[in-house]
Amino acid sequence: MSAHSSGRGHVLITGASTGIGRACALYLAKRGFTVIAGTRREGDGQSLVSDSSGAVRTVLIDVTSAGSIAAAAESVREIVGSSGLLGLVNNAGVGVIGPVECVTIDEWRRQFDVNLFGHIAVTQAMLPLLREHVENTRESARIIMIGSGGGFFSPPIMAPYSASKHAIEAVCDALRLELKDQNIQTSLLEPGAIQSEIWRKGEESGREFPESSAARQRYGKLIDAVINLSRRGASAAIPAERVARVVELCLIRPRAPTRVLVGLDVKILALLCGWLPDRWLDALVGQALRILR
Repeated sequence: MSAHSSGRGHVLITGASTGIGRACALYLAKRGFTVIAGTRREGDGQSLVSDSSGAVRTVLIDVTSAGSIAAAAESVREIVGSSGLLGLVNNAGVGVIGPVECVTIDEWRRQFDVNLFGHIAVTQAMLPLLREHVENTRESARIIMIGSGGGFFSPPIMAPYSASKHAIEAVCDALRLELKDQNIQTSLLEPGAIQSEIWRKGEESGREFPESSAARQRYGKLIDAVINLSRRGASAAIPAERVARVVELCLIRPRAPTRVLVGLDVKILALLCGWLPDRWLDALVGQALRILR
């Protein structure tokens, strides 16, 4: 029985320690996929194995390290054998926030090293295994990029994160066309507010600017408004399993969706961005942020 018709196949998920990645690992394992969860820390992997009653396999992977990616690729090859890799879910990510002029270049690079270059490097390393799945099963393999509403809308104080998500959209669009003839389908998921550690981490990042700093003196009200927005987003966020369900659809549909908005909030945002002139949208965002200050 084929991987698609049986609902099974090998799927690698990066950034599986928390949030969307962890939810995808546990959900897909329940649905019969052989999940290989990529984590940076061994303890996070052990937790996934325990919570899945041993159904989830794990590999250590730091997407910013070429050596770590190469070692993970060898481990994945040992797990998948001749069947190859049905799916790759590029999910690892961090959120760097702050005014454009106040975020250090090293922090800008860290943002892109994880959210963009890490995805590219893992994709390059896993493509041979995705091709093996196509060759041995005569069915398509799948690459799923976890983007964000920040990929098409960039609010103030969140430029580093949004820029990295804009960039991954461009990569995903190109990959979809480049790999089409190789029977590897590519999907971009753009979630809105999802229950995840990223909200707490984002708030902590915003508080790293001391009161005496230039960032606070020039942009303090905006920073506070974005922190308050993060709090509201966290309280209204939908379960990460909602994204996991969409990931499954991207893995099993004969024609994988090219782009999926996950959550009512991001769907409304997409409509506003598509229909409103920039200055109208700017005014709407400015009004919302003034209310949150």
